[in-house]
Amino acid sequence: MKKVVLAYSGGLDTSYCLKYLSEEKGLEVYTALANTGGFSAAELAEIEKKAYELGAKKHVAIDVTGEYYDKCIKYMVFGNILRNKTYPISVSSERAFQALAIIRYAKEIGAEYVAHGSTGAGNDQVRFDLCFSVFVPGITILTPTRDLQLSREDEIAYLRSKGIQRDWSKMAYSINKGIWGTSVGGRETLTPDQNLPEDAYPTPLQREGSEEITLSFERGELTRVNGETADTPVALISRLEAIASPWAIGRDTHVGDTIIGIKGRVGFEAAAPLLIIKAHELLEKHTLAKWQIYWKEQLGNWYGMFLHEAMHAEPVMRDIERFLEHSQRNVTGDARVLLRPYHFDLLGIRSDHDLMNTGFARYGESNMAWSADDVKGFTKILSIPLRVYNAVNGEES
Repeated sequence: MKKVVLAYSGGLDTSYCLKYLSEEKGLEVYTALANTGGFSAAELAEIEKKAYELGAKKHVAIDVTGEYYDKCIKYMVFGNILRNKTYPISVSSERAFQALAIIRYAKEIGAEYVAHGSTGAGNDQVRFDLCFSVFVPGITILTPTRDLQLSREDEIAYLRSKGIQRDWSKMAYSINKGIWGTSVGGRETLTPDQNLPEDAYPTPLQREGSEEITLSFERGELTRVNGETADTPVALISRLEAIASPWAIGRDTHVGDTIIGIKGRVGFEAAAPLLIIKAHELLEKHTLAKWQIYWKEQLGNWYGMFLHEAMHAEPVMRDIERFLEHSQRNVTGDARVLLRPYHFDLLGIRSDHDLMNTGFARYGESNMAWSADDVKGFTKILSIPLRVYNAVNGEES
């Protein structure tokens, strides 16, 4: 029997693909879950159990969270990257690392095929196809859900016909979990005027009142939460998520342009990522110079767009990363954040590199570095281009 490695999450689409490829195509299916975080040991064990129940020859879970952080998440924080000022690029950024893990495993076992469960109407089909075709040229990519144009109802009907009994109501929403956030898609995200209900989100509201926390950064990287560190950056993100997610913060609906040219909507929850990015951004407002902030915004936007469109391997990404990393040399300090149900507030920062604490002036209060006459002369010179233009053209705004 020929071998196929299926990128497997345990959700409806990949469950269908596993059964279909095994029984209808007669392939030896090796399932691989490329874990980019977000799964507990119990959840990984349950996913493995279901894979074998569906007929997997072998199932593996490949942990790529460290690689994902070092080569991607770190730079998304440096760039304060939120797609369309909203979405922390949770799923789209991790797909390249999942695809690479699948490729490495396929090469290891000598598989003739790789497969994924993406539909024909979304971004992931392009992301997986692109990475597979670049890094294993010539390998055959199998995509049953896309090729057969199946609806979720079609997939459920097929699995039921094969005697697979599950609580299919739990699969009404497509959920993708990772260390950098969880995306949620369902019937409400298919229309422009509906919002996801409370029970669609994996993490319910569990806290009341408020809680203040402190996030500490060194050279742009989160190093402590409430004064406590962790063995790895990923572990620290997980710790912050455990603190923040019971407040049901970090939820929103992202609307944007897809790789395939249509508009799309997806819900998400990303408590830790949004706290980190926003706290880091506030710290940068105090510690970076005006033009550093300006050019970081431009390059961060490009970096996020390329990540979203599966172009992590594009050489210019390495150049942008070098700029972003160098910009962080003074981004060290603490940010205070207040957590409340569904919301958080940035309270302030403390940093030895705070450019407000220079002794030159206190905005709107006092100035020690210039006189009133200095400002009069400065303003006169500053106005000359406008005065010349208006004298020549006689225009008024």
